[in-house]
Formats: sequence, structure tokens, C-alpha cells
Amino acid sequence: MPTDLHHFFIDEKNLSKINNVERKKFLQKLKIIKHLFLNGETSNAEVCQRFNVSLPTSMSLLNQLIEEGIVTKKGRGKSEGGRKPDLYGLVENSFFVVSIHIERFRIKIAIIDNNHTIIEEKSWPTEISSESNIVDLLYEWSQELLKEAKIKQDQIMGVGISMPGLVSADAGKNFTYYLSEQEPESLKLKFEKKFKKPVAILNDAKSACLAEFRFGSAKNKNNVLVISMDWGIGLGIIMGGRMHSGESGFAGEFGHIPMTEDGLLCHCGKRGCLETEASGLALVRKTKEGLKAGQTSVLNNLTKEELEKLEPETIIDAANKGDQFAIKVLSEIGIKLGKGIAILIQIFNPELVILEGKIAEAEKFITTPIQQSMNTYCMMQLKERTRIELSTLGSHSSLYGGTIAVMENIFKDQVSLVKSHIS
Repeated sequence: MPTDLHHFFIDEKNLSKINNVERKKFLQKLKIIKHLFLNGETSNAEVCQRFNVSLPTSMSLLNQLIEEGIVTKKGRGKSEGGRKPDLYGLVENSFFVVSIHIERFRIKIAIIDNNHTIIEEKSWPTEISSESNIVDLLYEWSQELLKEAKIKQDQIMGVGISMPGLVSADAGKNFTYYLSEQEPESLKLKFEKKFKKPVAILNDAKSACLAEFRFGSAKNKNNVLVISMDWGIGLGIIMGGRMHSGESGFAGEFGHIPMTEDGLLCHCGKRGCLETEASGLALVRKTKEGLKAGQTSVLNNLTKEELEKLEPETIIDAANKGDQFAIKVLSEIGIKLGKGIAILIQIFNPELVILEGKIAEAEKFITTPIQQSMNTYCMMQLKERTRIELSTLGSHSSLYGGTIAVMENIFKDQVSLVKSHIS
């Protein structure tokens, strides 16, 4: 009896051996597994309603999946006047995904199971622009983590990689970083050859947006903007209940909208981008400039080395301790960011704006100035219909996004394969 998804999935050779009725049944079970992966514990009635099948049919499919070792009973749901319904979910450790989140100065790798539990996680400091052999490096670190977690390579379904820069998920390329790594093959293809697994690569902000869309505050919402506020600034767009990537996959380069005339030179090559005034990089730069100019702050107690490696978290910690200088710098960042968000609200008219990332962890010290700035720059009729919320997923949103991206691709490929053989 198979107990992992690898054994359940089917290839073209085996698909040709089963009849049309069995193929249709397999397709229905595949859809149920995907639904359980994305939505967690579900009742028979919910499966029946979601896939428009009769209660006996959905019960039969769930029982078959239980026999095959993929699904298990997870207890009882809430009663709606009668008997509490049985809940069904995926068996623990049915499969795992390696999720990799590349930041500008750090790489985070996690092993995540089919029920979205982080089994093992580790970070490595590294400079994104200076790393040339990224494929071999990530493979080596992933193998190290798998060994620590006592998980075998064949238990891994795929690898999800989120990274900064202009990333086309469809082309499998990053058009900002690792350019020398991508000739003549795409980064995605190189990773797949190395890991011998399906790989999805996507922009970090879109990864966070995907996690919010499937698991976070944007779930079941139609019009949402997800603002990623880390070293840079990114944007994920959900319109009409769908995520939008744009023609080339680059939609959402919010941080590179010019906001200041003759401003600082941005790493993108333009001057005065929002990112130069309202990102984690800007927060650290402005803090260092203030301290150098003699501002009074607990941050003056940092050693020269600590100041050199200053991160947004340290400034946020100072603000939480009541440091007025740190609060002031965060406020300046928030006001600039709020002006940018006001522009987005007037273009997209969203019901919700979710703030996530390192800077979002400043909470009221960033949300208050953002709200003040929106009051100044946004039309009242639009602003009143838009809620601003902090992400509930914490620092793991991009890791979850990478997991979802690769698994959705795997499910999509299986569904397409089976459909192509149904007459």
C-alpha cells in the first residue's frame, strides 16, 4: 500500500493500461488531493459541493484514497444542526518540498511537508550579487538539510525557489541576477537537472502573494494587493480572484516607480525609485546617516562591525524599546511608502492591502505613518473601501509560496496528462 504521492502519480505508460472510466476516477481523486493540499481538512459534503459529484461518489473516492494511504480521517468538524461531519486530510509525511528563499544578504532553505509544517529550516549568509555558482551551492545546502532532517531525496516532490529581481516563472529565468548562470539554459532547467526534481522559480514578492492568496488573508478575496517590504519593495497583484503576473511575468515592480526627482541612484539604473527612499536598504542607510550626524539613539551602542552589518530588525527592536530616533526613521519610510500605496489604491481600487516582510514587523511604527500618508494622498472614496492589514503568515510567506508554486505545477501537469487520455 503506497503511502506517498510519488506512488500515486501516474505516467503515460501506466495511463494507457487503464480504461476511460478508471482515468476519470483517477482525475477526480487527483483533484481531491490538490484540494486537500491547498485547503486542509475537508468534509465529504465539501468535496461533493466543490467537485459537483454525489455524496456516495465523493465518499467512495475518499475511501479509495484512504485505502491507497494518501488520505486519512482527521476528526470531526463543526455541527450544523446534525451529526458532526468526519473531516479528511492528507496522511502525514505523504510528501515533502524543498523551499528556498533567496534574500539579498541571506539564503533560507526549508523542508516543508504536505500539511505545510516546516520540518527543518536553516539560513546561510551570502551576498546575492557575488554568488556565481548558485545551482551547485543550493543543491549542496539542500542535501545538508535533508540529511539533518533524515529525509530521503526520493521523498521530495519538488523544489520551489523565490528570489528578488525580474523573474519570469514561465521562462524559468531571472533577468536581474545570476545572468552568467543562465547561458545557454534557463536557471529553472539547470536546477531541475541538478536536483532531478520539478522546480519552480518565482519572484519573492509574487511568492509571498501566492502564499497570502492560498493560505493567508487574501484567501477567497477578489481584489488584493500584497506589498512585500524587505531589503527591497515588491508587489503581488490579485484582481478578479486571480493573481496577475503581466505579459513578461514582471508585473508588480512597485519599488522601481520613480518617486523623487533627481533622487539617489537605484541598483536598477534609474534615479529616485521608491526603493531608494522606502525599503529596508533605505531604512538602514538613513539610520547610519543619522547616527553619523550625531543623533541620540541606543543604536550608538553598536560596535563598528555591528553597525556595518546593520539590519532592519535591529532598528525595529530599538523602536519597540521606545528609541525616538528609530521611530522617526521608520516614520519617514512609512510616509514615503504610504504615498506609493495611495497611488496603487487609486489605480487598482483593492478591498485589502496586505503588508508583509521585514519592515511589516515594525507594526504600528510603519502602519501609522502609511495610514497618515494615505489620508493625504488618496481619494477619500477609494481609501474608505480599502483595509490595510499586516500579514498573518510571518516570515515564512515566501517559503510557503515556493512550495505552493511547485506543487501547483506538478498537479497541473498530472491533470493535463490524464485529461489528454480521456476520450
